[in-house]
Amino acid sequence: MKRYLTLFLLLLTGQLFAQEAGSPYYGFRLGLTAHPTLGWVKPEVGKTEGIALGFAYGLMADFNFADNYSFATGLTITTINGKSTELGYMANTVNAEPVDHELRYRLQYIEVPLTLKLKTNKIGDLRWYGQFGLSNDFNIGAKQDVKRAGEKIADGKNISDYTRFYRAGLIVGGGAEYDLDNRTSLAIGLTFNNGFTNIAKNGDGKKVKNSYIGLNIGVFF
Repeated sequence: MKRYLTLFLLLLTGQLFAQEAGSPYYGFRLGLTAHPTLGWVKPEVGKTEGIALGFAYGLMADFNFADNYSFATGLTITTINGKSTELGYMANTVNAEPVDHELRYRLQYIEVPLTLKLKTNKIGDLRWYGQFGLSNDFNIGAKQDVKRAGEKIADGKNISDYTRFYRAGLIVGGGAEYDLDNRTSLAIGLTFNNGFTNIAKNGDGKKVKNSYIGLNIGVFF
């Protein structure tokens, strides 16, 4: 009986200590995120014409299965914009001339990342992390601006029929978390999302990939 009483007291003491410590790094954590993205497109035939600003917002979640390891996922609406010069353009018409076009992509996705997050112990006020995994993106909007010889020939043209529904990317990122109180923390970091699937769907073998860098800003509750 004394043995069980001692064990109970030890467990109770440990639970009280954990509550006082307020460690948010065990169990399930849910948060909100909103951050800018810097995107670009890479055509197989043609060239990238710099980066374009986009935006992402939604939910982020950590399933912490150990003190320094988490399965990190989420659900965000992510815009990946980009500019390129290509022969023709994705929303080709029958009479379109096969000449270079200046294209601006505006693509919007529902993004579901599946990543592993590795965290350090707390160093000062910060807990640093690295992140690696797969991005699963489902297209919900696709528009394109088109110029030929400096003249605009399409503005906000819907190219959903010429854009693949699913996009996959490789996620590599890192950042830091700062505890605002016992259960709330601010997360700031960078994510490189390198798309490796073709986003074009027009039957002529055209291949275009898109990627982005995100400045991640979020709050876990």
